[in-house]
Amino acid sequence: MKSGVFFVLACMGVGTGYAQEKTGKSSAADHHLKDVVITGQYAPQSLRNSVYQTRIISAEKIRLRAATNLQQVLSTELGFRFSNDMTLGTSNVQLMGMDGRNVKVLLDGVSLVDRNDTRESLNQIDINTIERIEIVEGPLSVSYGSDALAGVINIITKKPGKETLSINARVQEETVGKEYSPFSNEGQHIQHLGGSWQKKGFSVLAGLTHNDFGGFNAPEPLEEAASIAAESNRWKPKEQWMANTKLGYSNDKFNVWYRMDYANEHIYAQEAYNPGNFKALKAEYVTNRYTQQVQGDYRFSERLQWNAVAAFSNLQRRTITNIHDYSTGEETLSTAQGTQDMDKFRSATFRSTLQYKLSDRVSFQPGIDINIDHSDGARISGTPTINDYAFFISSEIELLKGLVLRPGLRFISNSVYDAPPAIPSLNTKIRLNEKLDLRFGYANGFRSPALRELYYNFVDASHKIYGNENLKAETSDSFNASLTLTEMNAQATHFRSVLNGFYNIFHDRIDYAVDTVDPTATTLLNINTYKTTGGTWENTVFSDNFQFSLGFSVIGTYNQYSENAAQYGETPEFVWTPEVNSNLSYTFKKLGGTTVNLAYKFLGRKPVYQLIAADGTHPEYVRLAKTGSFSMADLMFTKKIGNSLTLNAGVNNLLNVTTVSNTAANTGVAHSSGEGPVIMNYGRSYVLGLNFNWTKK
Repeated sequence: MKSGVFFVLACMGVGTGYAQEKTGKSSAADHHLKDVVITGQYAPQSLRNSVYQTRIISAEKIRLRAATNLQQVLSTELGFRFSNDMTLGTSNVQLMGMDGRNVKVLLDGVSLVDRNDTRESLNQIDINTIERIEIVEGPLSVSYGSDALAGVINIITKKPGKETLSINARVQEETVGKEYSPFSNEGQHIQHLGGSWQKKGFSVLAGLTHNDFGGFNAPEPLEEAASIAAESNRWKPKEQWMANTKLGYSNDKFNVWYRMDYANEHIYAQEAYNPGNFKALKAEYVTNRYTQQVQGDYRFSERLQWNAVAAFSNLQRRTITNIHDYSTGEETLSTAQGTQDMDKFRSATFRSTLQYKLSDRVSFQPGIDINIDHSDGARISGTPTINDYAFFISSEIELLKGLVLRPGLRFISNSVYDAPPAIPSLNTKIRLNEKLDLRFGYANGFRSPALRELYYNFVDASHKIYGNENLKAETSDSFNASLTLTEMNAQATHFRSVLNGFYNIFHDRIDYAVDTVDPTATTLLNINTYKTTGGTWENTVFSDNFQFSLGFSVIGTYNQYSENAAQYGETPEFVWTPEVNSNLSYTFKKLGGTTVNLAYKFLGRKPVYQLIAADGTHPEYVRLAKTGSFSMADLMFTKKIGNSLTLNAGVNNLLNVTTVSNTAANTGVAHSSGEGPVIMNYGRSYVLGLNFNWTKK
């Protein structure tokens, strides 16, 4: 390709967005009114003016929770559910009834690579570096391409502040159930050190975090042999090292920065021992993740701006398995199938947009998006590469005062699958009056089969799971509407209420099924139709020292087998799950700025239909399974000590939830929960932490 073509490509660019509105000191209510969103925007936009309904989780909310990972923060948000894989020591996320494979996870607008269907990357991000989290529900496939069917979680990291120099540190200790030993292998131990410097437009930021989780054993007293066997069902010990650095320069027209994030994670798994020979398998899962990105923008004029990002991600996951002899203490490498493994996933991204303002009422954004994914390893068929090229264009048009339309189209070319010829979307925002805003929209979404689904084969002594090179892309038609009430009174109390509804139809959904050729194996297939629908009602009150939120949701998922009523029998089209959440934060100024924060969520019973495979005696049939309802709550106190220190103390899992009832059958899918209670948590834990922040202007 000639250099002139490269220049044209470089000048067509989306603002991935790493910008914040610069505001002075203000009350909580004022700050909320000035919330700025980036995800899917042409430029940083006020929350109220955005055509997308967006949820924001601020760094302050994360700090008041004394959170150690993103799962802890997101688990109390409406529509989010997490499931735990007790075999591999990982977890997965669901959003509005859709699995993690349909959720796009972004770090400063750059997609994060995952090894399999679970979004392990969510808990491999240093929470101490997060400025805020933006959540947009519903497809953003026009702007962000594949995987954005259920929504987008954009994790926006901190940038150097106005201070010339800043240093921050954190130490936090937490019990794991009743298990704890200071700074050792029992409990959870967090240490963080970071700092930033800026002068004359140049800036440097760096941070290092160590997270050591000692694991948790089965709590009930058992006989000796059974007790050792129960070790295989414990929460796996996990150790993480996470480092990041950011270098940047900016002036009135130009802004450029480079960021590197590194995560090293070790998960230790011990299987049940054999009482006959006193031997057991001990596995170690080692993940190394590198994410590098360069982003920049240039303002040619008030009407024309260019943005671009180039990123490279490298994910390696290794399995090391030893046979431990309890009688001698010796360990030898296992030679069994699947016990030694190395998988590599690499992804390169280039994305660029132009934002052109034709007039005060009409703006355009053309852009290109290039993604190249490559993988190899013992469980990967060959060394496959997927090249994805896209051109997209959208426009914001203010037809009348207070009426804004945003139509968009995305055109795709893919080296492996037949991409839809065009992905359309149309979003509308109407300002009804000074307090009320109405939003509604339609979006056609798609998700291309990932490398892991096409070529990844997982075979060991217990499982056979095969990728499917003939998978088609998932597509969806999504409709949403929301009504927002915003009110501010003379006492600087701010109230916001959002009523939201959605309806999604998914075609060719990719899911696990029994292999038709080998009934003992599992593969991935395109299933016909899947639907989700429901609504949320979120209410928030802000004042100078008080914040309270209360939300309700109900989510319905479509029984994908009801179309085959003649074969499986009559079944209802939708099954429903309710949720309630609340967050209360109050600052006692007379107690030296002590803040109490209570986060609560009720998750209602979750019904789901399962297809039970034929076993030679019984025919294939559909079964309604149910996971029981439960509540979770975290209580945290934050106390300022002088100008630089903050003390955190509190209780996580206040209600001591450990397991939830479950009637699901074991479908044969690897690491499925099967029958019996679902393990949710290791019980109530107690937290004590100290934070240090020092700045020099």
